[in-house]
Amino acid sequence: MLLDPNHYDPTHLDDETRRLLRATIDWFEARGKRQLIADAQDKVWYAEFLDFVKQEKLFATFCTPASVDGTKRWDAARNAAFSEVLGFYGLQYWYAWQVTVLGLGPIWMSGNEEAKKKAAALLDSGAVFAFGLSEKEHGADVYSTDMILTRTEDGSGNISFRANGSKYYIGNGNVAGMVSVFGREGEDYVFFAVDSQHENFKLIKNVVDSQMFVSEFRLDDYPLTEADILHRGQDAFSAALNTVNVGKFNLCTASIGISEHSFYEAITHAHNRILYGNPVTDFPHVRQNFVDAYARLVAMKLFADRSVDYFRSANENDRRYLLFNPITKMKVTSEGENVIDLLWDVIAAKGFEKDTYFTRATADIRALPKLEGTVHVNLALVLKFMPNYLFNPKQYDEVGSVHEPKDDDFFWHQGPARGLGKIQFHDWEPIYTEHAHLPNVALFHEQAKAIKTLLTTAAPDAEQQKDLDFLLNLGHLFTLVVYGQLVLEQAKITKTDDSVLDQIFDVLVRDFAGYATALHGKPSSTEAQQQWALGQIRKPHVDQARFDAVWQQVVALSGRYEMRP
Repeated sequence: MLLDPNHYDPTHLDDETRRLLRATIDWFEARGKRQLIADAQDKVWYAEFLDFVKQEKLFATFCTPASVDGTKRWDAARNAAFSEVLGFYGLQYWYAWQVTVLGLGPIWMSGNEEAKKKAAALLDSGAVFAFGLSEKEHGADVYSTDMILTRTEDGSGNISFRANGSKYYIGNGNVAGMVSVFGREGEDYVFFAVDSQHENFKLIKNVVDSQMFVSEFRLDDYPLTEADILHRGQDAFSAALNTVNVGKFNLCTASIGISEHSFYEAITHAHNRILYGNPVTDFPHVRQNFVDAYARLVAMKLFADRSVDYFRSANENDRRYLLFNPITKMKVTSEGENVIDLLWDVIAAKGFEKDTYFTRATADIRALPKLEGTVHVNLALVLKFMPNYLFNPKQYDEVGSVHEPKDDDFFWHQGPARGLGKIQFHDWEPIYTEHAHLPNVALFHEQAKAIKTLLTTAAPDAEQQKDLDFLLNLGHLFTLVVYGQLVLEQAKITKTDDSVLDQIFDVLVRDFAGYATALHGKPSSTEAQQQWALGQIRKPHVDQARFDAVWQQVVALSGRYEMRP
């Protein structure tokens, strides 16, 4: 189930993609663990990695839509695999890719053909890109921006602009061939493209203490023409949100890659260490941590893989991805933190040693739930879909695995970023019913159905609907239902082992009970809501044979992979 560089061959992808992914793994393995760790510790700019990207045309191949260059395509299935590989070796390498994806979004969504041709040529030459949205005083609040465009006209009717303002938290801002910048002209939003090497582009600093360059920059009377304008008005606002819809997906696969590499280190260390005369992995609490971590990691992969199918099959009449994407972003990445914490509790001091991958992972895994909108921002977004998801299903054609090497052109034509509350979903209950033979799936299904009871008999009142703390906890409960649904759908497709699947739902039953307990304790919860919450505290079905079967899968990973020195 886990990415293993020694035996990596994603057969669901085409030959050229597999070659490029294999070449990427081989580049990192040839560089070796000691060098990667030393570069990270010394905060060395990853010029050699970008040289490799240029040599293999990696970003150009993976990031250019067919509509711009018919020899290439934007394919979310292979992009997810690439993102996982980069995360496996280091968040900094993934980050250079991630902010390039974001920087390209407003360009590929634009009607500015000149800008598209320029971007494609820069990608072919090995350039990276940047996404100039966030500001120091406003964060990623797309409603507020202090980047101002001022229009001037000469006597001949020629129009030009000057841009003034600053941006903050902008990855690749030190070297980006093009930076897509969000601002406003008067009361209208606008997206425009600038060059990070222009004399009026003032690079102020790297705002993080890291190998990656997360820049603060300022534009001082930066000159622009119509050829540099990408979007205006509502289109600019939608381009900002729709770009994040595309880019935020990569965070889950980065978290998966980090967790996988960490898992190998942790189980190999623990299983070969003797404490108090016993192997560490003989202790019951250690096995429980590893089995829980493995179940959470497998669930992360199942949910993310299934989400790709809905993203790739999306169209103007099927926008279910707008629920699944924020869950990949906030839930899968949060689960990555849980995996690292469970492993760290076992390996303890080893997790601080400077020559381990794990010590980098403990810091890097924390970043992902906090990028492209915090967990709270994405939970608030998820809540918009809850009524239709639970109570108003719609019939859709079944979506299978979408692995074919096709161009995902809809990403650049998502349309206005509104109407989320009107989106409908296929009935979520049949897949649970289909797996009712697994005791913990049946238990979790009972908990999931109880949310409908809560909302029909003890729904949040007017005051609670203004209480974001209360609503976010409800959002966590709802998210678990969607999470479990897609986990089951992908498990059915991949014929995931029943023992692993039931162990996943052992975890989810406990998680649901935990969020129900938290809801019970909220200051504003009513008596009826408290009684409902108490009714959701369930003990998972205990099956020692099932647990032991999953443990055997876990312990088999000891020594299976260790990065080359």
